[in-house]
Amino acid sequence: MRHAAEVERSWFRFVWSGEDVRPHWPRTESGAFAEFDTDSADPDEAFAVWQEACARSRAVVDAAESLDTTVQWRDEVFSLRYVLTHMIEEYARHNGHADLLRERIDGATGE
Repeated sequence: MRHAAEVERSWFRFVWSGEDVRPHWPRTESGAFAEFDTDSADPDEAFAVWQEACARSRAVVDAAESLDTTVQWRDEVFSLRYVLTHMIEEYARHNGHADLLRERIDGATGE
């Protein structure tokens, strides 16, 4: 959930809206991504941050004139369509990882 929240925040607030938003869970002193630190993870906090990030993302999409609206970030141009497709890909990838872990724990497989 922490990684999903950071991905939502970074794409929709930092890249798309150009906000000077920093990670909710900054990198550690070693440079590691803190959102993957499960020892200090608070599931309720992660879920709340993710829900807020999703609400803001939906507001960005609702305010857009078209999925073909673009923004330039660094040396690249991204359409809203691209960002949304990328988010689907992110969730699909990470949900797949979670499903593999769950399957290893309970042994149940889907159809």
